[in-house]
Amino acid sequence: MNIQDFVQQGEGLQEDKMTAWDLFQQAYDHQMKGKLDEAIKLYQRSIDTFPTAEAHTFLGWTYSFMGQLHEAIEECHRAIATDPDFGNPYNDIGAYLIELDQLDEAIPWLEKATKAKRYESPAFPHMNLGRIYEKQGDWDHAIDCYKTAVTLNPKYESAKRAMMRLITLMN
Repeated sequence: MNIQDFVQQGEGLQEDKMTAWDLFQQAYDHQMKGKLDEAIKLYQRSIDTFPTAEAHTFLGWTYSFMGQLHEAIEECHRAIATDPDFGNPYNDIGAYLIELDQLDEAIPWLEKATKAKRYESPAFPHMNLGRIYEKQGDWDHAIDCYKTAVTLNPKYESAKRAMMRLITLMN
C-alpha cells in the first residue's frame, strides 16, 4: 500500500488522513518488530483519526499474531464495512477460519477475496483455497487453485511446492 491509496479513501481532511497514515506506518513498524501491544495502540489511533480498511485489517493481523483470532475476524469485518472492495480482509477471515479448522466456513470468504476489486496479492486466496481442498482430499481442485496462485504470482514458491507435491503424489 502507498500513501496515495491511503489518502484517496473516503471523505475527510487531508491533514487527518496524513496523520492516520503516519500512525499506520508507525504501527506497522512496531508490529514487524514484535511490539504488538504498541502496534495495537497505534493502529487504533490511526483508525480514530481516519478509519481505513487497511488499518482495520492490519490491526486484525496483529491480533492474529497474538492468537486472538476472533478479534482479528472482527477487525476484518470492520475493514469490509469501511471498504468492501479491499480484498485483504476477505482472505484474512478465510485464513483465520482455516486456523480455527472451520474449512467450509472459510471457502466463501476466500472466494470473495478472489473477486475483490482492490487487492495487491490476489494469489493468496487461491493458495488458501488450495490448502482447504487439499485437507478435504479434493486434490484436483487443490491443484487448480495452486496453479492459479502461481499464474497470478510466478514467484510464489510455496504455491509451486504445494502444486508439485500433489502432482507427484497423484502419479
